[in-house]
Amino acid sequence: MIEKIILSFIPIFVAMDAIGILPIYISFTGSQTPEKRKKILFQSLLTAFLIAVFFIFIGKSIFKIIGITINDFLIAGGIILFCISIIDLLKNEKSAKFGDDVGVVPLGTPLITGPAVLTTSLILIDQYGIIPTIISIILNIIITGFVFYFSGFIIRLIGKTGTNALSKIMSLLLAAFAVMMVRKGIMFLLQ
Repeated sequence: MIEKIILSFIPIFVAMDAIGILPIYISFTGSQTPEKRKKILFQSLLTAFLIAVFFIFIGKSIFKIIGITINDFLIAGGIILFCISIIDLLKNEKSAKFGDDVGVVPLGTPLITGPAVLTTSLILIDQYGIIPTIISIILNIIITGFVFYFSGFIIRLIGKTGTNALSKIMSLLLAAFAVMMVRKGIMFLLQ
């Protein structure tokens, strides 16, 4: 069982990419109070967990019933992230446009638990079983929580100007990530 957990942990760790999405988390929460950041953190982790577990149990069935493929999911997720990145680039205050739901969308999903994590989870269930996959998701969400929790230290280190600059750079990278998701979805559909 431990071996299966380790083998399923690694692909989910790569797919979740807590370190990679940390700058985006900082760009969404950098101007918030510590209490608000904690609320957003909890909201994003809970959302990511619930969506991952929900998807593990009924994702394949839902896709079959309504005729959606994983590739359709990649393309839709990429388009949503691209739109978010454009809004981020054109506006200054991120949390104002997302309101209190920034922890749900885009942080909880599609950033923490997005198409990569969901697709990986479906593959891992077939290879290692449902219990190791769920344990791996829980461990990765805990790691993501620790990484995000200590983002306040990074915000203090780089300051408000640095956070703003990082925010714009991350919006550009988010747009590129979104385009990559759409590209992968289209390439898989064409194969």
